[in-house]
Amino acid sequence: MPGAPVSVRLPRALAAPAPGWTTSADVIVVGSGIAGLTCALRLRERVDRVLLVTKTVLDEGSTAWAQGGIAAALHPEDSPEEHLEDTLVAGVGLCEREAVEALVTEGPRRVRQLVALGAEFDRDAEGEIKLTREGGHHRDRIAHAGGDATGREISRALIAALDRVRDDPGIEVVEHALVVDLLDDGAGRVDGVTLHVIGEGQLDGVGAAYARAVVLATGGLGQIYTSTTNPPVATGDGMAAALRAGARMTDLEFIQFHPTVLFLGEGSTGQQPLISEAVRGEGAFLVDGSGHRIMEGRHELADLAPRDVVARAILETMRDQGTDHVFLDARHLGAAFLEERFPSIVASCRSLGFDPSTDLLPVAPAQHYASGGIATDLRGRSSLPGLYACGECSCTGVHGANRLASNSLLEGLVFASRIASDIPARIADGELPEPRPVTPMRAGGDGAGPGALLDNSQRLTVQRAMTAGSGPVRSAESTAATAQALADLAALPPSTAEPGPKTWETTNLLHLGQVLTELAHRRAETRGGHVRSDFPERDDARWLVRQSVVVAPDRSLTVTERSMP
Repeated sequence: MPGAPVSVRLPRALAAPAPGWTTSADVIVVGSGIAGLTCALRLRERVDRVLLVTKTVLDEGSTAWAQGGIAAALHPEDSPEEHLEDTLVAGVGLCEREAVEALVTEGPRRVRQLVALGAEFDRDAEGEIKLTREGGHHRDRIAHAGGDATGREISRALIAALDRVRDDPGIEVVEHALVVDLLDDGAGRVDGVTLHVIGEGQLDGVGAAYARAVVLATGGLGQIYTSTTNPPVATGDGMAAALRAGARMTDLEFIQFHPTVLFLGEGSTGQQPLISEAVRGEGAFLVDGSGHRIMEGRHELADLAPRDVVARAILETMRDQGTDHVFLDARHLGAAFLEERFPSIVASCRSLGFDPSTDLLPVAPAQHYASGGIATDLRGRSSLPGLYACGECSCTGVHGANRLASNSLLEGLVFASRIASDIPARIADGELPEPRPVTPMRAGGDGAGPGALLDNSQRLTVQRAMTAGSGPVRSAESTAATAQALADLAALPPSTAEPGPKTWETTNLLHLGQVLTELAHRRAETRGGHVRSDFPERDDARWLVRQSVVVAPDRSLTVTERSMP
């Protein structure tokens, strides 16, 4: 397979001050989305002490931004088998079947447990949970709350459950805590993290937190692109820390670009307003500037085709017609229905000068979800002893080459619960011993160079390079150009950047961008969320494989391929 035009070597750790404080717990959970909160709450019942740390405050992660809902076979006429089949089709041959089976089989029970915990989903006149449909689903199986505020309701319910046990000495919450790097015991087992905490007293600045096991639930890497639906905190910190520590990463090239993100004009960057797929599930459709329906004749599900199919159709239309957006037509649904079913979306659009009930909405694809991440098994274990991962930062194999709509919240819920069962059992069996604090790895001490940081002033340069070359449409030429641009940034003099949260975030984006671009360059075909203009067809004969990468002891990348059945 083709290699990237420049070699990539990553440091073992980021340049950072020596830890000024220490703390410990049985388990450290990093992240406060559906995965992190679920895992921490369940672990609290089974181990002596859980430390939950989150980057800003508890409700500012990606979960709260999830509009559409959570997918599960809750209707009597639906079945896990049908949900399985829809997921496998969306994943274009690269899903791990056992992982999908776990997701769809355990999903309904976990959603009902969320309800028992206090999550209030929208209900019909008979009191049953309302279900709608999104792209790639052949059944109505998307449960939603507040019309289009499902993630926020789930986040509220989980945080309320956490608040009820805040006085429990068995769980401690630290907000405004950025994970810098992982710690190990000197024998290859992860036994903690270095954290930068913006706080008072002892927990302030950089410190070391030790534990029998670390669970990363740190979300995605959306800020690696100029336009994304992800919140500002999505800078891939957990993924990057695991990558530098030597954890196996899988499927990083598969980035999902959501088809319908409100287009705010050329040059608009950062988090962009998402128009949920559920709007199309209720009957809205895509049109070009002449009013022609884009998805007619392209797929049996038309506007509800899988996201990669719809995004590709939009990109082709934009290319052929020389435009930078298309339109979503929801006018026929009427103001009353739209305001009741999608109150948040309607309010957001109107605040930006668009009324879905009277206007065509300009839309274009933007980065939405990372289907790949830290490779885990069915119990959430990574390739590094003591390290677990769940949620968007992980790669369970559920999503394959393209995530099925609304499977992400379910994945976080199901696999966080699996982790919370596995860790206590392993502690009881003596498999996860007490941590042995050692001197944290200092960047540059392992032949990997000075562990140089990239100053935050270069963040937009990283984002533009990634969008241009490793964005929604890629080629050998574009990925090579991006690889070179990122290599040039990595080679900047280390004295140009001072350690700190923004600099660490930007460096994390650089490291992940380098690895993602390497894998995107190697995958010479189009599949799922990966679109190659120079190899436009899916090629099962050559590329029915999953790519994984590990940072080798000499800090270079080792890429492996595994053929799928």
